[in-house]
Amino acid sequence: MPNEQMVNYGQARSVIRELFEYGNQRAKIVGRDNVFDFSLGNPSVAPPPEVNETFRRLLDSTDPCALHGYTSAPGDPESRAKIAASINRRFGMDCKASQLYMTVGAAAGLCCCLRGLCNPGDEVVVFAPFFPEYGVFIQSVGAVMKVTPPEIEGFQIDFAALERLITPKTKLLIVNSPNNPSGAVYSEETLRKLAALLEEKSHEYGHPIYLISDEPYREIAFAGVNVPYVPKLYRNTLVVYSWSKSLSLPGERIGYVYVPGQVEDGERVYAAVAGAGRALGYVCAPSLIQRVAAACCDLTADLSVYEQNAKLLTEELTKMGSCGGSRRHLLPLSPVAGAGRRGVFRASKGIRPAHCAGQRFLLSRACAHLLLRAHGADRTGAAGVPKAGGAISVNFRCWRAHTVCPYECVLSNNTPPELHGSGGAAFAFHCTA
Repeated sequence: MPNEQMVNYGQARSVIRELFEYGNQRAKIVGRDNVFDFSLGNPSVAPPPEVNETFRRLLDSTDPCALHGYTSAPGDPESRAKIAASINRRFGMDCKASQLYMTVGAAAGLCCCLRGLCNPGDEVVVFAPFFPEYGVFIQSVGAVMKVTPPEIEGFQIDFAALERLITPKTKLLIVNSPNNPSGAVYSEETLRKLAALLEEKSHEYGHPIYLISDEPYREIAFAGVNVPYVPKLYRNTLVVYSWSKSLSLPGERIGYVYVPGQVEDGERVYAAVAGAGRALGYVCAPSLIQRVAAACCDLTADLSVYEQNAKLLTEELTKMGSCGGSRRHLLPLSPVAGAGRRGVFRASKGIRPAHCAGQRFLLSRACAHLLLRAHGADRTGAAGVPKAGGAISVNFRCWRAHTVCPYECVLSNNTPPELHGSGGAAFAFHCTA
């Protein structure tokens, strides 16, 4: 018999992956150019030209047996030295090549940290909203995930809620700034307050509480926003980094774990991370892309494109009265014909209509099915889809009034013009208050 936990992981795709596959199916029918896929974080910007130039140079000038052969398990020494020098230039650290462990992207880096640091029953604190695979990574090492709800106005840390979650069993916390999916950046004030709390609790419980800074989005910060370097503020920080976003290389799967020398018992922590990589069968990160990433580690793709897109989206949604401040994770929905203003739902803690009374909103069948299932409203049988004319009652919290409004989800037989090409009938959400 196979491991049931792994069977469940293999059979139950994440909502992100399910939306991605749905987009692929639709692309075969309506054409790739007619599908706007906001599921996986595949960049829409090409890598900088130097990336392909480096590939060509290495392929043309390097002994192929060496180029495509194994590197040391922690990574190619020359590549790690270049990356360490970049970290020191950019962040004023004293990083050494021996403190870097090259990984198959940030996901593998997180898995190595969790496997290396956690024992069964240890607690790992994450901050909502968060990358959903954190749950899989944490559960797979036998640890317990505890979720801190967000401080909604700016998506900083709710410290009162966090302090209630930290216990003697807390092994580590994961911060992700800039955040996926909110886009929020933790301020230096927030991180200093977090550091002080963790120092206090580490002293109280007699063991270090580690902080993992998950940083694949580090360079994607707009309007001059400063992204503090967390190890400068809290000594027991491990950095997990990936070039998937900064260099637009998500499919190449390359990143690193950095264990600064200031980390308590740092040599053993580094050994645990490396040992976890060994136990997980990673062997070494891909040789060629290690060298490419190291040669291009001070470069980025043209990230200004994302800033232009964010500005355009924010301005237009603001005109609708539905966006403001630092909140950026938005799910716009089309209104039912004649329903009035266009509705915008915010996917954070629950689904938050910007304005609701008397309004109606539409989702495609597939999106509504995923939405309902994700928020515990799947009570319609195995398929999870009500029959035509059937209804599901769902309570959503009103963003502005901060009250809970009853919504009804009704499956319509007719796809309205706003959803042509979306695949089948549509769900209509309307406020019944």
